[in-house]
Amino acid sequence: GWAGGYPEIVKENELFERYYRELGIVPAGEWGDFMAALREPLPATLRITGYRSHAKEILHCLKEKYFKELQDLEVDGQKVEMPQSLSWYPEELAWHTNLSRKILRKSPQLEKFHQFLVSETECGNISRQEAVSMIPPLLLNVNPHHKILDMCAAPGSKTAQLIEMLHADMDVPFPKGFVIANDVDNKRCYLLVHQAKRLNSPCIMVVNHDASSIPNLQIDVDGRKEVLFYDRILCDVPCSGDGTMRKNIDVWKKWTTQNSLQLHGLQLRIATRGVEQLAEGGRMVYSTCSLNPIENEAVIASLLEKSQGALELADVSSELPGLKRMPGITKWKVMLKDGQWFEEWKDVPSNRQTQIRPTMFPIKDEEKLKAMNLERCLRILPHHQNTGGFFVAVLIKKSPMPWNKRQPKVHQKLPQRTGETEVTAANSDNGSECITEEPTLAENEESKKAQELQNSDTEQSKKEGVCGPPPSKKMKLFGFKEDPFVFLPEDDPLFLPIQKFYALDPSFPKMNLLTRTQEGKKRQLYMVSKELRNVLLNNSEKMKVINTGIKVWSRNSDGEQFGCAFRLAQEGIYTLYPFIHARIINVCIEDVKILLTQENPFLSKFSSETQKKVKDMAMGSIVLKYDPDPEKPDDLQCPIVLCGWQGKTSLRAFVPKNERLHYLRMMGVEVFKAKRKEEESESKTEEEVQHRLAQTEEGMDVEDKEHDLVTKMEAEIGEESSHSPVESNAMEIENKIEDLDQSSKNANSHVSQESKDTDTSNVK
Repeated sequence: GWAGGYPEIVKENELFERYYRELGIVPAGEWGDFMAALREPLPATLRITGYRSHAKEILHCLKEKYFKELQDLEVDGQKVEMPQSLSWYPEELAWHTNLSRKILRKSPQLEKFHQFLVSETECGNISRQEAVSMIPPLLLNVNPHHKILDMCAAPGSKTAQLIEMLHADMDVPFPKGFVIANDVDNKRCYLLVHQAKRLNSPCIMVVNHDASSIPNLQIDVDGRKEVLFYDRILCDVPCSGDGTMRKNIDVWKKWTTQNSLQLHGLQLRIATRGVEQLAEGGRMVYSTCSLNPIENEAVIASLLEKSQGALELADVSSELPGLKRMPGITKWKVMLKDGQWFEEWKDVPSNRQTQIRPTMFPIKDEEKLKAMNLERCLRILPHHQNTGGFFVAVLIKKSPMPWNKRQPKVHQKLPQRTGETEVTAANSDNGSECITEEPTLAENEESKKAQELQNSDTEQSKKEGVCGPPPSKKMKLFGFKEDPFVFLPEDDPLFLPIQKFYALDPSFPKMNLLTRTQEGKKRQLYMVSKELRNVLLNNSEKMKVINTGIKVWSRNSDGEQFGCAFRLAQEGIYTLYPFIHARIINVCIEDVKILLTQENPFLSKFSSETQKKVKDMAMGSIVLKYDPDPEKPDDLQCPIVLCGWQGKTSLRAFVPKNERLHYLRMMGVEVFKAKRKEEESESKTEEEVQHRLAQTEEGMDVEDKEHDLVTKMEAEIGEESSHSPVESNAMEIENKIEDLDQSSKNANSHVSQESKDTDTSNVK
């Protein structure tokens, strides 16, 4: 379709075929099917976010409305196949279809379905994610109390899955577990933040480190410092990506064995660092989107060999029934890009020994090899279930790593007080194991010196509840300097009016509230879980945190005259709601429709019950709650909590556009036509927004700069953007102006610099 444009990439690579034919990774007689599948475009797959109470409603809406409209539809002479659920994904929450992105975007018949996907993706109810990419988080067997590390997390689709699993029980606003999502690329960290923020969890922290040397973190356990070990680690390492040929067609012409040889060492270092930080009894999943045993079985075999029995491969053959998989291989050879083969390390000439390393070869000792159970690894081949190629290995840690066996000093220094539960027992209950490992000697020496230098400053900061970025002398910083994380002091006068206005429950964890500014007015209040607060306060000097916490309150200058300067934020309302005992209005479904379709409706438009409740309530921020009626099965059957504002004569909802459209869809309201009309008047409204924003003080809060950066990056990377055009109404204009944060004056320059410097050529 490119008239006079780029020539079409030829999907042939002789070296690729020669290499994998020789290794025998494909069963006899299936090579033709394997290559044919690689040349076909990858089916689009989507996943409904499983922890939301709305997941069943979205599934019902998809099946009963959108999928039915696709029946007997033809596009460009091609019959549109009905989407099918992935048989191995639990509860029908993942689906695939033969609709390519090009068809989805350009076909008028599918415009409504495409708009639904984009809008639901933006508000976090659907993730568009490759099928094989969904496997590693499922095999981690996450429970809500698990401490999880995602080592190479960007762009974040697997991280989102992990967050969902933490929130399996929606009635628990603060699970005991958390996810620390790391990526080495500062710019890609903002894609990660964007993905994670759609899920509105107080239990996620995004950090920016080299995964192969990610620092040991410490936490406070009953007044003692202990090293943090993770119950679950996802190690989805950078790879050559030859399993992604169906969507990244550049791989066809660029593929060479050199890529794998160069990455093997890094992959092994990252996996080694992962198992060092894994708790005993914990589970680590190692995965790549590569078919090459140099990046897969060779890394696992090397890790198992040097662990001396501390690690074992888990047998997951009974997990994910319905998933077609091949066993890991035990024999392979190494090939250079010129086609030269080597079967053993001793055959490698000295001038090639920097390119080829001993760990790349299979273990020769048959007994050792058998004990490793490499066949327990999973190989996913493209032609078996119409997917990409993938490799997964699940490792269990049985004992400390042999190079890391010394007892931590905290155990020697501080004996247990009588009458208290033993720390090991308490840790076991919340998913951790007894700590028997410690950072390596070099790290200990380094931390001792650092501790002496930093001790007084750190202690002072901790007393004030300030977690700033790490000092530049201790770490080479990439990207721009992040704003500090400042926890609200116990006696902060800011909190009392909020507590009184919303009648917050005495159990409300106010110590977990934080801001991103030390000076000036606090514009936004964020919230993290107790466990993440512990991590933040004890590691600010060694960890570069990009983002954590969800926004729960925003300053509203109009609110002060009504008794509270802070209005509720929709993204944090499901976390806050269990603690709020005042200013709640229960509304019927008709009231919800009015709130979501009209900009600032008069009170007279609402039901008489709602009018009565509002009559005696002071003006200001309110909670609007809809509870489903089981006796009316045709109505929406999931609860809704909305943030609103009560004026003198009106009642409005403060809900982002895509979330508003989501709720309307779930209630059966046709939003597509209305949306088209809004888009026609969009450019005029946008000019008004820009004019009003220009009159405000310069500066943006951390979320604004992240959003701008993410938008630019998504355009540059060429990934499917989940943003639909921004439609602004008076409510949204007001929000934008209220939410400007004057504390981050340098954000604009940062964003422009980031977009200039963005290099996305090394996307995993």
